[in-house]
Amino acid sequence: MRQNTADYTRLFLDDVPLMDARAPVEFARGAFPRAENLPLLDDRQRELVGTEYKRRGQEAAIDLGWRLATPAVRAQRLDLWSDFVRRHPEGYLYCFRGGLRSRTTQQMLRGEGIDYPLVEGGYKAMRNFLLDSLDRQCNRLPLIVIAGHTGCGKTALIQRAARAVDLEGIARHRGSSFGRTGEAQPTQIDFENCLSIDLLKLAQEASPVFVEDESRLIGRCALPPVLQEAMKQAPRVQVEEPLEARAQRIVRDYVDEALPRFAGAEQGPAEALGEELRGNLGRIQKRLGGLRYRQLDEQLQAANRELASSGSADAYIPVVAALLREYYDGMYEYQMSRREGKVLFRGSHSEVAEWLNELAKPSACPLP
Repeated sequence: MRQNTADYTRLFLDDVPLMDARAPVEFARGAFPRAENLPLLDDRQRELVGTEYKRRGQEAAIDLGWRLATPAVRAQRLDLWSDFVRRHPEGYLYCFRGGLRSRTTQQMLRGEGIDYPLVEGGYKAMRNFLLDSLDRQCNRLPLIVIAGHTGCGKTALIQRAARAVDLEGIARHRGSSFGRTGEAQPTQIDFENCLSIDLLKLAQEASPVFVEDESRLIGRCALPPVLQEAMKQAPRVQVEEPLEARAQRIVRDYVDEALPRFAGAEQGPAEALGEELRGNLGRIQKRLGGLRYRQLDEQLQAANRELASSGSADAYIPVVAALLREYYDGMYEYQMSRREGKVLFRGSHSEVAEWLNELAKPSACPLP
């Protein structure tokens, strides 16, 4: 019989499947990548038991919990838990603190002849472990920041680096006002948990880890302060691309490659994408100023019509170039003025890509 565990490092390094016995509302606030929510109590039952605990104490709350667990409820829970155990015999279960709900779940499973171990300390202990680990890794891992103006292809370089953390991938957002990807962003807790786990895995080796230069927010996900400070001081790789090339890359990424996700739109893919782009432009209206915003909005609408009529995205290029020149590049220059790390390498997108390829070779010289 497998024993309960408090080896949180192994749980996350090995991507061990986890049965989360907390209520759905708790799971929605924050969980772990390999966790599946199979609650002992649903949201309403948890509320009732919690109220009873405050009014009359633990024993009365436990008694109410068992009364709420009708035969039909127990049968449903056991079916779901048994299926999880069958699919993941190497997994563990947990509740918030590894206490009553975990042990009750264990007890009900044992009634069916199933011994399944729990995580000692539960969600709270694992969450604290990941927060502590995040601080530790940000302070000790040798980070290298890939920096450059908007549109220079930093994300593509991160994705081809041998050892990197894709912050935008974790956040499911490209980081600008136009950065929505069509996927729901994770909660802040989920973002931090995934980031901490990725860094924990990379920390098993001492080699440098690449991260993309980001502002404090990636959509609604905030970079932890400890990571912001580490990135501020880390050495940089500077990607330098001309304005026209950056505008073309952005149009390819944000228009051509984004269009398929609007395929089912009732008004048509081009029209739906155009609406989203106009909404994104509206988010920076105050920063652009009323007159300049109206001018760019008119250009954007003309580009939207051209895309809908001919399928060509070329008309977006001058709009994007203007936004880069008049808005995003200024923000980037300000951000760079606050960086302290030295520049390790400077070059075009292709030159940085080649530098990364050479760095990944076994014979490569270690970075200073």
